[in-house]
Formats: sequence, C-alpha cells, structure tokens
Amino acid sequence: MNESYLLELLPKGSHELIKPLISEDRLYIKVVNIRRTKHGDFRSLRGGKFQITLNHIDNKFRFLITLIHELAHFKVSQSYKYRVSPHGFEWKKNYKFLMLPFLNNRIFPDDILKFLALHMINPPATTDSDTDLVIALHKYELNEDNKIFLFQVPFKDSFVFQENKSFLKLHKRRKRYICKNILTGRKFLFSPVARVKLK
Repeated sequence: MNESYLLELLPKGSHELIKPLISEDRLYIKVVNIRRTKHGDFRSLRGGKFQITLNHIDNKFRFLITLIHELAHFKVSQSYKYRVSPHGFEWKKNYKFLMLPFLNNRIFPDDILKFLALHMINPPATTDSDTDLVIALHKYELNEDNKIFLFQVPFKDSFVFQENKSFLKLHKRRKRYICKNILTGRKFLFSPVARVKLK
C-alpha cells in the first residue's frame, strides 16, 4: 500500500511515530471496504510475508488504534516461533509497548485519551468490548444512518439490527443485553454498543 495514502487515514500527530512500524519489507497493509464482523485482521502469507487488512473508515483515531492492534500481532509473529494465544500475554505486552508513545494529547483528544489509557492497562481482544472507549470514539464519527447505541434503547422497545432484522430488547445479563428476534422468537446476546435503529 502507498504510505502517503495510509498516512491520510491517520491523525497527523501520529505520522512520524507510525512510519518506522509500517516500513517492514515483509509486511503488506491493505485497506478495504467496511466489514461487519471486524475492524482489522492479521495473517501470514506465503514466502514469509505478512498482511494487515484494515477497514476504510473516516475516524482517524479508531483507525490508528486498529492499526496498532494488528501491528502487535505482527510483532508477536516475529518474536515467537511457537504458537501463542492470539490475544494472550505476548500480544498484550506488544500492544501496550507499541501504543505507549501514542498515548498523548498531540495525537488523541483528551476525551478519547483518558479511556484509551484505561483500556491499555489490560487490553481486551476487541476495542468494541470497551463501552466507554467506543462511546468516546463515536463522537468523532459521522452518524449519517441515524443509528443509536443499543444501551440507549428502552427495555421492551423494538429495534432494527443489520439486514432489517427486528428485535425486542428484553433485559440485561452482566454487560450484555438479551434481545429476541421478533420473527423467529430466538434470543441473542447483544453488546451495549451495538449500533441499531429504532422502529
């Protein structure tokens, strides 16, 4: 991928820090249309090459977080020749090490920075599991589809999620919500920050 194109998708304050991390000869970085199931991924290619694939999004802060998340997978692949847990100790250690220089208000706004710093104490496998961070990041996204977070939907109200499937919000179980598919009656667990439309 063209480096200048990639840098356009990142906060300006991050450019000098990120350049050495993406200049690996064996690493390809690919930007694709948004995928519903993930923000980015990392995989090995033939011939000792590696690829990071990222969703094209307008939120430069989320894009940077996802890129560093995937770069940590790359670093793990270079440091450990044996199989390790994808988001285990080795990945967390590398992710925190890579992210540390970026944790300043020249790159991230204060309202994101405070939650990102907390997030990095023990980073989970996905940013989406951190409700406070997702909400903070969302302030810097366009909401052209008029969607809201599921936690904003009142209990017993219906909503639409993906492919026009209708659900009823029932009750909360720990951090997630149990919702019923109105057509089939099946129940599902939803993240509180799932993006939905009110009916």
